[in-house]
Amino acid sequence: MKNDIILLGHGSGGKLSHQLLDELIIPTLSQVARSEQNDAAVLEGIESKRIAFTTDSYVVDPIIFPGGNIGDLAINGTVNDLAMSGARPLAISVGLILEEGLLLEELREILEAMKLAADKAQVKIVTGDTKVVPRGKGDKIFINTSGIGVFDHDLKPVGSAAQPGDKVLINGSIGDHGMAVLASREGLELQSEIETDSAPLNAIVARLLEEHGAAIHVLRDPTRGGVATTLKEIALQSQVDICLAEEALPVNDAVAGACAILGLDPMFVANEGKLLVIVAADVADAALVTMQACEFGEQATMIGEVTEVSAGRVMMRTAIGGLRAIEMLAGEQLPRIC
Repeated sequence: MKNDIILLGHGSGGKLSHQLLDELIIPTLSQVARSEQNDAAVLEGIESKRIAFTTDSYVVDPIIFPGGNIGDLAINGTVNDLAMSGARPLAISVGLILEEGLLLEELREILEAMKLAADKAQVKIVTGDTKVVPRGKGDKIFINTSGIGVFDHDLKPVGSAAQPGDKVLINGSIGDHGMAVLASREGLELQSEIETDSAPLNAIVARLLEEHGAAIHVLRDPTRGGVATTLKEIALQSQVDICLAEEALPVNDAVAGACAILGLDPMFVANEGKLLVIVAADVADAALVTMQACEFGEQATMIGEVTEVSAGRVMMRTAIGGLRAIEMLAGEQLPRIC
């Protein structure tokens, strides 16, 4: 391409638009032949009694951060939302809102990350749209995605299915993504760099459901609001109490240190590659082994249990033996992190 930045003309629908699509966006994301570039993607051969459908928008600042960027974040986030319903992610749409002046080098990096993430999760980017807004009317790039998934089983892991006696598992350390974005945005100089945990979780989910079936009661990814808010939502949906063990919560030293400096609680910091599993007690140990055998699950651990039917309380047993009530995040602790 002749230009090195996005121009308003790239959103005109004319020659520059076609150049952007034909020379950068389509070859990078999907390689759809010109003869197949129509107003909608046609998906064939779908055989499923149920189809999962999700949509999300990504406005993270900065758009490139340690360990990832807004592109792979968008794909992984969409894949994970589908996976949490128990569905097998199948296809994704991508809508790009580009600001005039965005460097084509940055756009290329983002698109390449999206394609790598889609390939990793074994999903296809099948359709999309591109718009350009004037300089100062956006913030480099916003991405909207929608995704569909199919069910290869009749299982229904939902937020209202937690039962007393169930165990709470997580596949690794908490707060990595939110602190990686914040540290990059604010230029914090830390002894060790914090990287996003953004990752596709559909393979872990598929293994859990295949090996443990209906014993997997709830699957959720604790993104905005963190682990605390997500577990509170589950407790309210299921009308149960959940008790966590503070000493069992996995937090990387760098994240813990940064949170201490900034006065933040890792329990409320966003994650983009973490999975909460609420599972029947009699298979909890086996489910943990399953997770630890999967990529992105090597550090899986048990962090708590569902204790009793109630109005939906979440409590944490502290290191000194006290009980601390956990509520939902109030306000916006870290804006623009996804």
